[in-house]
Amino acid sequence: MQKLGEFKLPPFFNYPPYFTLQPVKETREKQVQLWKDLILDFCKNQKIFVISLEEDFSLFSNPAIERSLSHEAKVVFLSALVNDGRAEWMDKGHKKCLILWLRIQDWADYILRFVRDNGLEDGVMTVEDIRSGFETRGTELAGIDRGVLIRALKLLEQKGKAVIFKGSSADDEGVKFSA
Repeated sequence: MQKLGEFKLPPFFNYPPYFTLQPVKETREKQVQLWKDLILDFCKNQKIFVISLEEDFSLFSNPAIERSLSHEAKVVFLSALVNDGRAEWMDKGHKKCLILWLRIQDWADYILRFVRDNGLEDGVMTVEDIRSGFETRGTELAGIDRGVLIRALKLLEQKGKAVIFKGSSADDEGVKFSA
């Protein structure tokens, strides 16, 4: 089985036709689904939140079979993720895509579980502590995209599960949880 770093690639990754958009509807639907799953799994495994179409992205080419996705194919696969609510274009030109391997609601639920499991109810944490603090090492929260985190925290705030405190800078924004 071929690997990309420590990530095990699926068998279709070595099949050249999957690097070319398929013209037959049923085949393309299967192709799009396989690529959507692969992109989400790879991004989750590697903790990648943003894919830029203007930069090389290792998943979009396979040197072993001398194949790469066309720009059109990349846009098709990422747009399919956007349509599923698993990604968002970050710009009008569709050059950067935010990958939501967990949806915002799922991130909010994960944060709440983390807070409860670690006895942090009624405690205050900074946004940076959540992203890179000792408590979150080895969890899905370690290295979370700041924008994704803020959106999940705002969702918790709307539900009365957290209060966000603005600091004098982005580094000292705080959150009090009331799980």
